[in-house]
Amino acid sequence: MTEPRRLADSFIHLGLGAAAVPQPPFDGIDWYEGYGTRHGKDGREGRLVSQHTFRENWPSWEMHPRGSEVVICTAGEMTLTQEYPDGHIENVTLNPGEYAINPPGVWHIADVDETATAIFITAGEGTQHRRR
Repeated sequence: MTEPRRLADSFIHLGLGAAAVPQPPFDGIDWYEGYGTRHGKDGREGRLVSQHTFRENWPSWEMHPRGSEVVICTAGEMTLTQEYPDGHIENVTLNPGEYAINPPGVWHIADVDETATAIFITAGEGTQHRRR
C-alpha cells in the first residue's frame, strides 16, 4: 500500500499519458528548476499541482504564457488580482471551496489579510515574474 503524502510538502506532476508523479519535497524557489529538468519534456501539457499557505501578500506578480492556472482556496480568504494583456484589471476574492482561473498571458498576484491556503494547478512552462 502506498503511504499518504501531504500536498503542501510533496507536489504532484500531471503529465503526458495521464501520468501522476509525486515530486520530491519542496525546498524553496530553486526547486522549480529541478522540476523543469524532471518534466520539461511534457511541455505545455504538463501541470504542477501544489499547495501553499500565505501569511502575507505575494511579493511579486507572475504570468503563465502557455496555459491556464486554476487557483482553489481551501482555507482563509485571498484576493486575486488579474491584469489582462489589454491593461484591464479584475479582482476576485476567494473563500474556502471557491476557485478562479488565471488565463494564459494574464499577470496575477494575491493578497491576504491574515492567512490563506490554496491549491494550484499550473501550466508552468515559461512562467514569468515581475516586481510588485
